[in-house]
Amino acid sequence: MTIRTKLHLHSLGVVAAVIASIVLLDSRVSLADLFRPALIAASVALLLSELVARELAGRVRELRDVSVALVQGDLTARPPLSSSGEFGELATAVHRLSEHLVSRITALRAEDALLAALIESLDEGVVAMDPRGLVVRINSAARELLGISRDLPFPPEQFPRVPALQAAIDLAFRGTVSSPAEAPIGSRVISITARPLPVGGVVIALFDLTQIRRLETIRRDFVANASHELRTPLTVIGGFAETLADDDPEPELRRQFASTIKSQAARMQQIVDDLLDLSRLESGTWQPKISSVDLSVVAADIVATYAAAAKAKSVSLDVDLKEARPAISADPTAVRQVISNLVDNAVRHTTQGSVCILAISDSEGTWIRVRDTGQGIRAEHVSRVFERFYRVDSGRARQTGGTGLGLAIVKHLVETHGGHVLAESEVGKGTTISAFFPERSIDAGE
Repeated sequence: MTIRTKLHLHSLGVVAAVIASIVLLDSRVSLADLFRPALIAASVALLLSELVARELAGRVRELRDVSVALVQGDLTARPPLSSSGEFGELATAVHRLSEHLVSRITALRAEDALLAALIESLDEGVVAMDPRGLVVRINSAARELLGISRDLPFPPEQFPRVPALQAAIDLAFRGTVSSPAEAPIGSRVISITARPLPVGGVVIALFDLTQIRRLETIRRDFVANASHELRTPLTVIGGFAETLADDDPEPELRRQFASTIKSQAARMQQIVDDLLDLSRLESGTWQPKISSVDLSVVAADIVATYAAAAKAKSVSLDVDLKEARPAISADPTAVRQVISNLVDNAVRHTTQGSVCILAISDSEGTWIRVRDTGQGIRAEHVSRVFERFYRVDSGRARQTGGTGLGLAIVKHLVETHGGHVLAESEVGKGTTISAFFPERSIDAGE
């Protein structure tokens, strides 16, 4: 029953009570005499009750509308505070309640935004599941590691089918923190840990171990390769030195042994020097001293250095700098070492044809290329030629005197300048190694 109906009935009841009182007090008064004034009194009472009902109903509607708006998320809704009496007090209470609700929701939103930003900033993947088993939060790192793009929430069936991941989730839902477990997911190696939440649900942490495992493999390979590279000349030196010490070979044989020991010692020295250079570059202690480098002068010096070795193999050494600017901004020693290493590598692996030093400049910088007509490199090896001690043909490379570190040094020297390297090769047609030096001001390197 509405407020208006209740007031109307109340007013009629009052009028009826008044008429009944008059009749009881004065028996001479007839109902016909009271009908007209009673009708007027009832009309006035109904009119007054209608006005009062409208006012009260309007105030109630205002409070109702504000409450509904707050429930629907409109935090700006407020009741008017001009009312007095009990409705005024109720409006004030609702107004204060809405203000408190707004402050609490604002604080919760700020806390949620901070938590989301914190989770997104992590390199590790983080996944949160509610007690129903639905994923309710997942950061970008986890999406990338798991290959998931679906909107929240979603069921765990969207996860890759990895037994270690499912086992960790099941264990956490039973209330036990899982031990870190490594599992391959796609091309990555992921460490997976899951733990239960106090309020129910599970949080999963994913850590990408791919780079760490790759570096561990590189370190093991480096130690093994370096040991092997040093063991070979040491074995030769030790064997010939023992022969010279224990036996008394002929003078000519003695000279051959001494020559071999000298060449192997030089090879060991070259390996050690290259290792020291590479270590210095990788540690970041060396920084290029930028100045103007005349490419034609550098190229002419390197051609003169390797002319004899090239001539002995009937390989021509050519220079083509017509598409390059006369001078580039780089570290002179680094540029000389880059071109020298590339030419040395090309001459050693070219048995006929030519080795050419080229340079091409554009608005962004200069490409320095060394192109040979050697045997070329198979496609599966091209991407790895800049790795330390990596050789396409280990036996042939050692016979030609390479240390397996020259291209790795080139890569680090160029990248320290902010550039990059590129290898292109075709079996039977030759190889081109390119180094890009970006254009930069001389003051930038000082």
